[in-house]
Amino acid sequence: MSAVAGVQEAGGAKPAAAKKTARVASGARARRVSDTRIDQQPAFVLHSYPWRETSLIIDAMTRDFGRVALVARGAKRPTSQFRGLLAPFAPLSVSWSGRAEIKSLIRADWVGGLAPLRGEQLLAAFYLNELLVRLLARDDPHGELFFSYARTLRALSLERAQREQALRGFELDLLREIGVSPSFDASADGAAIDPAAWYRVDPEQGVRWVDEPPPTGAEYCVSGRTMQALAQRDLAAVAAARDARALLRQLIGYHLRGRPLNTHRILADLRKL
Repeated sequence: MSAVAGVQEAGGAKPAAAKKTARVASGARARRVSDTRIDQQPAFVLHSYPWRETSLIIDAMTRDFGRVALVARGAKRPTSQFRGLLAPFAPLSVSWSGRAEIKSLIRADWVGGLAPLRGEQLLAAFYLNELLVRLLARDDPHGELFFSYARTLRALSLERAQREQALRGFELDLLREIGVSPSFDASADGAAIDPAAWYRVDPEQGVRWVDEPPPTGAEYCVSGRTMQALAQRDLAAVAAARDARALLRQLIGYHLRGRPLNTHRILADLRKL
């Protein structure tokens, strides 16, 4: 029983005193909530946008808390401690406080660099960020996906073949982490995958055997050999298989509910130049 309830029940306090006690207790609870603080959390900035005249709201991917929204007050001032730090793809250690949907960023420290990304490498990095912003709910921890994201960022500065493998691995990790990855090691009826057969990987109904080879480019259709590579996470084979790349993009597109990615549109426009 609370102290306020006990006093009221005993009849030994005047109503005004009880109200004052209630206000004090309420204020203490509010302070406990507002004082909640997280220190030195590994993070990457996914996206930021202006807030008021001098501040920024950043969307960050953190190791232990998933996507979080943080307000960096005064970040646009020349003397701000945050100036130059809150850029995408820079490994950070961040501290914040608050339990509201948008927390208050208290401190950000740069903890190491990545090789500079240029051209299609940079666009691929923005592709990763856009997927996380669009497909991850806020305040939902995804520790394994955080590490997958960090590994993929590092791999983007490598040779094209290694970049492609890293991107396909990240797409697989993302589908698994948000709980929508199909089972690639068996069809919906439980039958083992035949490498010589063809399959349709339906986002809603699972993996179905196809009676005859589908037309080139048929939606959600892949060879049994590709299915086995996906199940075994053979990223070299997955990256080399056009049907694997198409399938992963189609599955992601389905869960984006048909809303196109800006990075895909930009890349398509660049290739027309």
